[in-house]
Amino acid sequence: MPSLTAADTIRILVATDSHVGYSERDPIRGDDSWKSFDEVMCMAKDEDVDMVLLGGDLFHENKPSRKSMYQVMRSLRMNCFGDKPCELELLSDASEIFEGAFNHVNYQDPDINVAIPVFSIHGNHDDPSAEGHLAALDILQVAGLVNYFGRTPESDNVQVKPVLLQKGHTKLALYGMSNVRDERLFRTFRDGKVRFFRPETQPGDWFNLMTVHQNHHSYTDTGYLPENFLPDFLDLVVWGHEHECIINPKFNPEMSFHVMQPGSSVATSLVSGEAVPKHVAILTITGLDFRVDTRRLKSVRPFIMKEIVLSEERGVKALAKKENNRTEITRYLEGIVDGLIKEAKADWLHVQGDQDDDEEREVPLPLIRLRVEFSAPDGGRFEVENPQRFSNRFVGKVANLNDVVQFYRKKSSIARRQLKPGELPDPQVLAQLALENVRVEKLVREFLAAQSLTILPQNSFGDAVSQFVDKDDKHAMEMFVNESLANQIKHLLAMDQRNEDELQTAMEQYRSKLEELFAAGQLRKKRPKLKPRPENWDSDLDGEWADQPGALMLSEHDDEEENDGPPDRQPPPATRGRGRGRGRGRGGSARAKAPAAATKRRGAAATQGSRIKRQAEEEEEDEDEDEHDKHADEDVIMLDEDDEEEEPPPRSTRGGGRKTATNTASTTSRAAPATKRTSARAAAAAASAGRQSRLNFSQATSTRSQALGGRTARNTRELSADEISDDDDDIEDDDDDDAFEPVSSSRSTRRRR
Repeated sequence: MPSLTAADTIRILVATDSHVGYSERDPIRGDDSWKSFDEVMCMAKDEDVDMVLLGGDLFHENKPSRKSMYQVMRSLRMNCFGDKPCELELLSDASEIFEGAFNHVNYQDPDINVAIPVFSIHGNHDDPSAEGHLAALDILQVAGLVNYFGRTPESDNVQVKPVLLQKGHTKLALYGMSNVRDERLFRTFRDGKVRFFRPETQPGDWFNLMTVHQNHHSYTDTGYLPENFLPDFLDLVVWGHEHECIINPKFNPEMSFHVMQPGSSVATSLVSGEAVPKHVAILTITGLDFRVDTRRLKSVRPFIMKEIVLSEERGVKALAKKENNRTEITRYLEGIVDGLIKEAKADWLHVQGDQDDDEEREVPLPLIRLRVEFSAPDGGRFEVENPQRFSNRFVGKVANLNDVVQFYRKKSSIARRQLKPGELPDPQVLAQLALENVRVEKLVREFLAAQSLTILPQNSFGDAVSQFVDKDDKHAMEMFVNESLANQIKHLLAMDQRNEDELQTAMEQYRSKLEELFAAGQLRKKRPKLKPRPENWDSDLDGEWADQPGALMLSEHDDEEENDGPPDRQPPPATRGRGRGRGRGRGGSARAKAPAAATKRRGAAATQGSRIKRQAEEEEEDEDEDEHDKHADEDVIMLDEDDEEEEPPPRSTRGGGRKTATNTASTTSRAAPATKRTSARAAAAAASAGRQSRLNFSQATSTRSQALGGRTARNTRELSADEISDDDDDIEDDDDDDAFEPVSSSRSTRRRR
């Protein structure tokens, strides 16, 4: 091979776990994540690298906010677009690597000018979800900002195909494997269902670079990815997901490749691993050789962590025998925290480098964590203050106002006794557990091992808790419990009738079956169904609608009940008349009033009874009326005199009886006997029959109808409206009167005579 020059060198900026959007609602730390990511992208432009490689968790959530998406897209566009031609040549079939509508690398798109391409896999925080199985990286790829590769559509059948790139005489095979649940990926590797593809031509001339996003350490027996699971032909592995910065590559003699762990660019937890200074790497590849140059990030908020043992501190060791020593201990700890604050500020100024004398930089508030082991010697006691109250003493001095100090006791050397079923661990044992040092899956498994679960599957339980804690899935536990209970009930109902002992055994057997299905990867988790988001909901101010407790649809019938209302309020056929639309359909209110208006003409007793029934119906429909009041004019349908003239002769023979019938505004007449009071519900049921029938009125009604037979239909309607508005003001609300036209005073006087 001829001697290689700068034209044969590929320079890659490597970073992982940007977590853009972390604590974005925090008034102090809300902008930390996107500022550090912006620094990384600006560094890529300043260093004039050939490409950027991101190892997952670009976003802290798989549904990033508009602010997070905006900041990422802004940084990518400002630093990656330009007129400089990209010197990387793509040799592999892009359609096999990049899915979606734009299945090619972005720097080969003729419509955009990409100077520095970005290649990224997804992590466990920004993984694909919801309908379409799309990730936030899919949006960036469609926008031409990122090349999203390393997808794992099938977690039990993983195929890893490389992106083949070449610059001069240097050939790069870039492998990527996005995040898969660790236990499932461990089983997939163990079963030999992970397949790596290699270039067929000159396989020994390629530099093989791979990036993964999995647990690097064995927190549990199968909850990590062992390095010896990866193929030995790799040259360098970039390991994401672990936040501790181990930027210098370490050689694995068993597999003959190097492993580099860049860590996160923002502190997402107050542990010792996050206190390590944050770096990114400039990877230089020339032929089969590589070199790593580290760059420390300057925009990262300073973080200092210290751990002390009170029984070994000279200043407080003697206080163990003294009563009421809380004040002295608190004062001593305050002095330590003040010293850590000064140290953090000095370190931050040192990282910024030289500056002009006239320029005074504002040092960001630091993150401080003081872990205090307060186990006292025999016969003594250390009284400590409430951690949150102690932390609030440093308002305006630190960024983490509620967790500056962490108190814990030394673990007891006595062997743990076996817990009885249903028994909780001792409070002292629970106090020794620090959430930062305990894996959720392991903690849940140890706790559930001492319980006697009958309905809930243990491994699914642990997965739901992990989704709730790690991915901040607000509905994970609720969905798991509801689904487990529903499955058990469905299973028991399908069984034959048995005694109580047999049911108990059947439930345990079904639970064991669900655990086996989940372990085998055959039990699919249902996606939560959400209620429609309110129109006035602002995601930036109120948070994501999907995260709200009331957004989850608990059953399949919730949506039907919200949209359709109670079963007895089915909308009847469309009608014509003066009534306004309500929960029963258009004209439903008028139909409810018509029988009452008719019976009022028959006597005072009948009128009073109708009013009581009508009032009860109106109280049930108050909520529906309020929604339609402002549209009352649109819902009113008037019947013109021309329509009356076109009526066939049989309908005109009803004469004055139309005074009462026309108030119903219906094309379907209802029979109303003179001696029987008809309620609104009975009238609606009769209307649903859809058949016309002749009205049969009493003697008094017929006589009065004949006396008014010469009047027009429109005047008759006004009379009925006047009767209802004048006589029913004590019961009907004002909005009902708007559906009828006012009558003249002379007309009212004639009726009263």
